[in-house]
Amino acid sequence: MTMATYESATRDKRRIDTGLLVQKYSTLVVLTLLFLGFAFGSDRFFTTTNLVNILQQISMLTIVAIGLTFAFAAKEMDLSVGYVVGLAGLLAPLLMAGGVSPVLAILASLFAGLIVGLVNSAIVVGVGVPSLIATLAAGSILWGINFMISGGRAIYSGIPAEYLAIGQGRIFGFLPVPARIMIVVVITSWFVMERTTFGRYLYAVGGNARAAELSGIKVRSYRVYGLALSAFFAAIAGIILSARLGSGQPNGGEAYLLDGLAAVFIGMTMLRPGTATVLGTFFGALLIGVMNNGLNLMGMDSYIQSIVKGIIIVIAVSIVSRTTKLKLL
Repeated sequence: MTMATYESATRDKRRIDTGLLVQKYSTLVVLTLLFLGFAFGSDRFFTTTNLVNILQQISMLTIVAIGLTFAFAAKEMDLSVGYVVGLAGLLAPLLMAGGVSPVLAILASLFAGLIVGLVNSAIVVGVGVPSLIATLAAGSILWGINFMISGGRAIYSGIPAEYLAIGQGRIFGFLPVPARIMIVVVITSWFVMERTTFGRYLYAVGGNARAAELSGIKVRSYRVYGLALSAFFAAIAGIILSARLGSGQPNGGEAYLLDGLAAVFIGMTMLRPGTATVLGTFFGALLIGVMNNGLNLMGMDSYIQSIVKGIIIVIAVSIVSRTTKLKLL
């Protein structure tokens, strides 16, 4: 190898390393710039009260998005999560209004979410329907079920104070309970995905299902786990949502689908580009939460936020697709 060739190869390697470094941490840079911009744009943004409020606002979104992260890790898509949030957030108040204890109502809601995930996985893994189509159809079915069991009305009566504390309470008068639940979910999920055999196998299935199968991994089982966990986490978010609102809303969870996908896609542009990670998803949800909160404080209309989120999703998916040939079908 000549000196000129060696120097050229070295420059190319440096450019590649720099490009990867920029891509890994670009989301954090954008998040920092948003913080600074909104701090200068509104004197109410960078206050303890508002920062705690942001954590509370993103708690349910983060939990939904982390559930999606498990599905994405196995290269599966779940478009039913918003309606699972609505189902769980509606079922618990309905049961409590009928005299069921809060503990049993919560367990029933979690079980309902898990059943939805297992049905989704049976259609995807057992029948062979692509997860995008199967979960889209499941979402439509759940939307009808939510309105059918509620009669199209919100459920306000019969919700005890101990249940409402899940969404409205505070630990030591400072940290909201939803934020604390979110932190526990993030830490636990990160450990499972990054430090256990389960997480390694799930990533292996998503990375190359054929190679994982030849290695002895039960690929079909891990695809089931991904979709089941996605719906289960959505059910947790639904319970928190109804407790925070003080009511069960048949369409209360629909907004979490778009925001949850956005959080995952944004997270896939950082840390390990092209791979859904728990920390990446958390920072993606935090970016969305900061953006929504800052735009609200600056008096921007909700449709502006929707436009910005749509643009962010397109940019995030474009970045991931260009670097990793993203395939979800």
